[in-house]
Amino acid sequence: MIRKSIIRASAALLISSAAFFAGPAVAAPAPKSVLTHYADLAHAKFEDSLSTAKTLDAAIDALIAKPSEETLKAARAAWVAARVPYQQTEVYRFGNPIVDDWEGKVNAWPLDEGLIDYVDAGYGSESDGNALYVANVIASPKVKINGEEVDASAITPEFLAETLHEAGEVEANVATGYHAIEFLLWGQDLNGTGPGAGNRPYTDYDTANCTNGNCDRRAAYLKAASTLLVKDLEEMVAAWSPEGEATKAVLADENKGISAILTGMGSLSYGELAGERMKLGVLLHDPEEEHDCFSDNTHASHLNDAVGIASAYTGEYTRVDGTRMTGPSLSELVAAKDAALDTEMKDKLDKTLAAMNTMAERAQATEAYDQMIGEGNAEGNATVQAAIDGLVDQTQTIQRIIASLDLGTIELEGSDSLDNPGAVFQ
Repeated sequence: MIRKSIIRASAALLISSAAFFAGPAVAAPAPKSVLTHYADLAHAKFEDSLSTAKTLDAAIDALIAKPSEETLKAARAAWVAARVPYQQTEVYRFGNPIVDDWEGKVNAWPLDEGLIDYVDAGYGSESDGNALYVANVIASPKVKINGEEVDASAITPEFLAETLHEAGEVEANVATGYHAIEFLLWGQDLNGTGPGAGNRPYTDYDTANCTNGNCDRRAAYLKAASTLLVKDLEEMVAAWSPEGEATKAVLADENKGISAILTGMGSLSYGELAGERMKLGVLLHDPEEEHDCFSDNTHASHLNDAVGIASAYTGEYTRVDGTRMTGPSLSELVAAKDAALDTEMKDKLDKTLAAMNTMAERAQATEAYDQMIGEGNAEGNATVQAAIDGLVDQTQTIQRIIASLDLGTIELEGSDSLDNPGAVFQ
């Protein structure tokens, strides 16, 4: 069970930013213009997530139509590319209930992959907390959910979304989204903290030379999950359109809108990314504690989360087609009140990005993220810890900004991994 705490940021609880005050340096943008641009960036990022998901869907069609090393490699590359813009949207999750309520359909993790397909014997055969731990829906035209037999003969997007996802009210029964697709493209990573990612053969989709059985149903599952991902992203693109419900919610109240930006930055920086996604893995030295655990793409996902946090502050975003977006930003709003505090925030964001890039470069040149967090790997652990430290440090400045802008009390996500490490081992 993942344990999270809440940290509260308010003017009463935080160190005053008065010592950093350097006088107005720029004219303050209208808060509404900052929020409008924030929504415009969300719309663009989700549009890019949708377009790359459609490219992935086409690559999956090609894999299913003609399974080969080449088509499997192309589908995997399309999945990795699709993760880039999506991870940069995660800063919109916290502070925007519309996104948070939706997010579990597309990016829930970790997942009990035995629900979906065959697994190695080392995975085990049962779990006290999940009756569907090794249900293997791909091999099972009928499954029992909450004691009732369910028809699983047709693997459709509707079946995945309405029946299988979080079946039995178990969060680990992740049947949809990026990570279900990732598992179906790579398979389990059985290398522990050794080199290598998942190594599913393309013949798992070759009905003429099928390996591991049920190649037709596996293809049906993969296509259903991909179709559903596109549909779900279309929903969020619409929500962030100028007349969409997410945009309207952000613009409805200027103080709440600015608070939403800072909630997203602080909660993703601290509780979610620094804590649950990174520090927990360093504490446990567990290769399963990585976000993209089948593909060994975790370094890129963490980096793009950090890019998204910085983007929410600076109002800058480079689209997948190379177009650079800029506009009224939270940075300008802060600088107008306290130029030194704005400089501090940007410096810390840059420091975190530098540490994340160092980690990503190590992952590409030396060892994967799951190896970095392995026990006894002092240098790898330190590389990950440096990025964690940057995230924690920038959160402290986010808290000072909350106080400086007189936004009242804002609850940011905490994490036992950071706030109470001993609880992790209980």
